[in-house]
Amino acid sequence: MGSELAVSVKGLRKAYGRMVAIESLDLDVRRGEVFALLGPNGAGKTTTVEILEGYRSRDGGEVRVLDHDPARPTAYWRSRVGVVLQGTGEFDELTVGELVHHFAAFYPKPDNPDEVIERVGLREKATVRTHALSGGQKRRLDVALGIVGRPELLFLDEPTTGFDPEARREFWQLIRDLAAAGTTIVLTTHYLDEAEALAQRVGVIAKGRLVEVAEPSRLGNRESAPATVSWRTPDGEVESAESATPTALVAELAARFGGEVPGLTVTRPTLEDVYLRMIGGAA
Repeated sequence: MGSELAVSVKGLRKAYGRMVAIESLDLDVRRGEVFALLGPNGAGKTTTVEILEGYRSRDGGEVRVLDHDPARPTAYWRSRVGVVLQGTGEFDELTVGELVHHFAAFYPKPDNPDEVIERVGLREKATVRTHALSGGQKRRLDVALGIVGRPELLFLDEPTTGFDPEARREFWQLIRDLAAAGTTIVLTTHYLDEAEALAQRVGVIAKGRLVEVAEPSRLGNRESAPATVSWRTPDGEVESAESATPTALVAELAARFGGEVPGLTVTRPTLEDVYLRMIGGAA
């Protein structure tokens, strides 16, 4: 049955000459979860993911991905790992169907290519050449190529960069469907709302170190952070106060106003708020 962890990293280190990209990084990703890796450009997240994928060597530490060291990849291990890069390559003269069938031939037990095309929402584009696809459709094709081998673990690198809001929401549902089918997913993203919508846990990397791993709602103690309560006075001005007990403050305001509090809002720090605080000057 293997380990309950899809990814296990202890003491990971990677340097490029005198520049240390990753230092003493520990990370676990559970089987079946969606895990988002966050961090500013240059923080080390791409290096970390490429080491996990088996495309980059490491200088130190222990790494296990699906119970195997990615530094010594085998054909069987690679068949269990799906990778969706920011760009798959140039296949302009092939149709969607031709390309997915071609990639399926790389794997010992691939999924049905036609069913994969339908699953990613490209059935009506199966005979269309890839250069004629929209940006969102090309990203769906990238995912089709990444999952046609029935991977147990899928790496997604900035999956919705350049998407319009509607295309992003449609793509999110595709990721949820893959996760519901049992695929472990590790994604990197600069969109904090995307991480909050998709991931069971997030990890924040800054300056080559893992700052914290937590559920999005608990990262940086969001759930217990003071809330900001705002309301409108009888004169029409907006007042606000920070409170560790916002329910009590709202009750006090309700008594003061004799019922409904005009313009009432209660907000806690967003994921973006705590993320920016955690990475500090690393951005």
